[in-house]
Amino acid sequence: MRTVSGGVTVRLYHLSDAEDGGAQTLLYGPLADALALAAQQSEEIQAGLFIATDNDVIAYLDLVEG
Repeated sequence: MRTVSGGVTVRLYHLSDAEDGGAQTLLYGPLADALALAAQQSEEIQAGLFIATDNDVIAYLDLVEG
């Protein structure tokens, strides 16, 4: 498992279940800000959130439940 500090820059995005399957970026910024923004979203939105670093991607719920 990699260690990441709260200040590392990440991309928080939502993958849509719609037919287009597009990804909507919610934030490019520090991990701490991304986690705070993600926590404010509805459960439905949280289920489709992902956090990407320079070399990894993790589902938001896997991160907070893990």
